Amino acid sequence: MNNTINTKVSILLIVLILISGCTTIYHKVQAPDFEALYGASQPIQRELAQDTKLAKGAISYHKAIKPILDTRCVACHACYDAPCQLKLGSTAGLDRGATKRVVYGARLKATDPTRLFIDATTTEGWREKDFYPVLNERADTAQANINNALLAKFLQLKRDNPLPESGKLADSFDLSLDRELSCPTISEFPAYQQKHPNWGMPYAMPGLSLKQEYTLMQWLQQGAKFDAGPVPSNDAVKAIAEWETFFNGASLKQQLVSRYIYEHLFLGHIHFKRHPHREFYRLVRSTTPTGEPVNEIATVLPYDDPGAAEFYYRLRPVEGVIVDKTHFVYEFSKQKMQRYKELFLQTDYSVTQLPSYQPQMAANPFSAFAELPKNSRYQFLLDDAQYFISGFIKGPVCRGQIALNVIRDRFWVVFFKPGGRDAKSGFDKEFNTFLKNEDPVLSLPGAAGDQIGLLGWHKYNKLAKEYLKNKDEFANRVIDEYGGFTIDDIWNGKGVNQNASLTVFRHKDSATVVKGLVGETPLTSWILDYPLFERIHYLLVAGFNVYGSMDHQLATRLYMDFLRIDGEDNFLRLLPADQRNQIHDSWYKGISGDIAKYLDTPYYSSGYPTGVVYKTSHYKQEFFAQVKQRLGNAVSEKNSLNPCEQEACKKREFSTFRKKTDRVMAELAKLKGQELDLLPEMSIVKISSKAGKSEMIYTLLLNKALENVAIMISEDLRREPELDTLTIVPGFLGSYPNYFFNVEQEQLTEFIQGIKYARNDEEIEAFYSQFGIRRTNPTIWEYVDWFNAEHLKYRGLQAGLFDLNRYNNL
Repeated sequence: MNNTINTKVSILLIVLILISGCTTIYHKVQAPDFEALYGASQPIQRELAQDTKLAKGAISYHKAIKPILDTRCVACHACYDAPCQLKLGSTAGLDRGATKRVVYGARLKATDPTRLFIDATTTEGWREKDFYPVLNERADTAQANINNALLAKFLQLKRDNPLPESGKLADSFDLSLDRELSCPTISEFPAYQQKHPNWGMPYAMPGLSLKQEYTLMQWLQQGAKFDAGPVPSNDAVKAIAEWETFFNGASLKQQLVSRYIYEHLFLGHIHFKRHPHREFYRLVRSTTPTGEPVNEIATVLPYDDPGAAEFYYRLRPVEGVIVDKTHFVYEFSKQKMQRYKELFLQTDYSVTQLPSYQPQMAANPFSAFAELPKNSRYQFLLDDAQYFISGFIKGPVCRGQIALNVIRDRFWVVFFKPGGRDAKSGFDKEFNTFLKNEDPVLSLPGAAGDQIGLLGWHKYNKLAKEYLKNKDEFANRVIDEYGGFTIDDIWNGKGVNQNASLTVFRHKDSATVVKGLVGETPLTSWILDYPLFERIHYLLVAGFNVYGSMDHQLATRLYMDFLRIDGEDNFLRLLPADQRNQIHDSWYKGISGDIAKYLDTPYYSSGYPTGVVYKTSHYKQEFFAQVKQRLGNAVSEKNSLNPCEQEACKKREFSTFRKKTDRVMAELAKLKGQELDLLPEMSIVKISSKAGKSEMIYTLLLNKALENVAIMISEDLRREPELDTLTIVPGFLGSYPNYFFNVEQEQLTEFIQGIKYARNDEEIEAFYSQFGIRRTNPTIWEYVDWFNAEHLKYRGLQAGLFDLNRYNNL
């Protein structure tokens, strides 16, 4: 039956192409004269009005085309790392088209941003920014609509040159992130086709089904119109109005609070509690008030001058498909608004004036928001710590965020509590005074913007080191006066807020933050305090410009070293004084020269006692055992393969299938060093019972060991592969799977043995042929669909579509 349907669709597709007068066989590189054949290219109106119905027989974009693009194209074409900046997750991206301009790369000067929905709002505006169409913008005829559409050309090229159906891809497919992209215009396509006949779309993946391709081609032939999409519900409109009223209050206090919140939420996807799971909004600044269409103010950074005497905070719907790599959710609710009021509006303090938007002031949150209570600001961050740490992990950069080569492959994060020490002591007042005095020293590279200069990082590194020195002296005075820091100084989330402990995973050039202390005790950990937490956000999120100059990005990366050191030093202060140097040195092996000078200076209260009592020589393990006890239910166990030892966990009921699978995967997690050579950074395994009635999903996370993370380059030279470890998480973790595996439960022992022992080419080929889902596998799209659907079930509101740009050719 299916073969009959496919044959009919295939015949219809061929007929459609022939009727259109289109062929994909070019014997000459010279392109046709499109203007002579089809007239001049000019943007056309594709969006139908909300009350306009499609013509009879017309293909609906939202019902028929969007599902195809979402599931087959967005896997690579989303965010800033979309090849040729062709973003296919929305009508705006499809209409904008592609460009030869690159987002990533070293540049002497900042380039103009090209953020979809923000930096241009019309097709004409994007054409002026060097974007060219992938849909027909010439004569509106069936033939022209196909022949002038790059989208059609790439689909036809794949159909004419399909992938092999087994084995690895040929070396001619470059899958590296820094590969030189070919971004042909319609007139350049014949030359591209002749040079790269196998590079049809989807690139390095099997083509669309005949039915999908026919539907797309028919839609293109009809003129590629966009029927009206969904609009916010009445409940959403009401919630939007309530929140916009709150943010646009007239008092100085409200204006300062709104600015502070905006500068921390501008990047995230805001969701209204109990509203549909796929409805999200962005908090923006607009020249128009509530009730009028949003006219977003397009500043590069959230603390840039809005350039308008009067502006409004507005909630703008997130258009297009949700992709996991840019998706981190902040939830609005009545409880959240009340929390804001408790923290910022019902507290007794006065705001005498609003800070300027001059970079020297605006880029320094300690100056700009000095009149907001410090503990309120800190508690605001702690309440949703995973969200704010995700800002620098899943921020707007998408590719190897500049902060990533400065962190370990896995580490834990906990926090000092607001106010610190005994509430009756004078510590908090002393800390406020210290922080106020340090205000000039806490200046961040963003204060200089793109005028920082190639050597401007020297100034900010010097300031960062001065702060570490001053903070160490202050901490030592605190220890003298109040005693060493103890477990009670750690924020416990009141025993319920699971933002109190986090695990950060780095997967080479991407990363993930999850709640809880996942895996075995890591080599290093961070303890964050308010100044450190705030600087992480303003350095790497609010103050980072992906379109910025090499000078700006270099200064950002080098300053981040000091933030890591600050977090590690906080951790060291709670470990035994006579062990700190040795533990610190284990994190910074192989360091010499100028780098060693600032790393070897002990800014972790050397010689001063800890207030933590230790009974064993396993100091880090014992410390976190006490942390877990203090936090109680505030330690999430969702991502743990080996749940907690508390009675509630021991009584947890799992199926026999789950228990058996967990036990075997726990054995896999014991592999170390070269035994893990076969695995990529992040892979997802589907494990099924023989009858297919039960299924489990696990994420395998390779933790690559490094001598140190204090150097920007030559990471391979700092590798310690014999110390590599594996963390296994039930369910999903991460946005960029490097590989999918499909294993029956009865094959698990064989699967593990293959990972452990397959080393020669023949053994490796047999392993991936048996268990791996290769790019050439004709059913890989079915697996992608299945994993995406299960991901949505598993993570719900937090889930987005996986990105396949980093999917390996194994």
